[in-house]
Amino acid sequence: MTLLLTLLATTSEEHHPILMPPLAFAGVAFAVFLVLGVTTWSFRDVANRHSQKFGNSSSDHHTGH
Repeated sequence: MTLLLTLLATTSEEHHPILMPPLAFAGVAFAVFLVLGVTTWSFRDVANRHSQKFGNSSSDHHTGH
């Protein structure tokens, strides 16, 4: 009886098709992380490039205290 129930349980499972193959999901994830990494890399050292504009103005405002 348990063999019959096991066979019925395994045959009654529905297989849902997935949107893409699993490797395509990995490719999409890799592409997203690559774009985010390139974006982050492009903004590296931005604060140091603009520190001359703001560095002198903060040193000119001494209150003398």
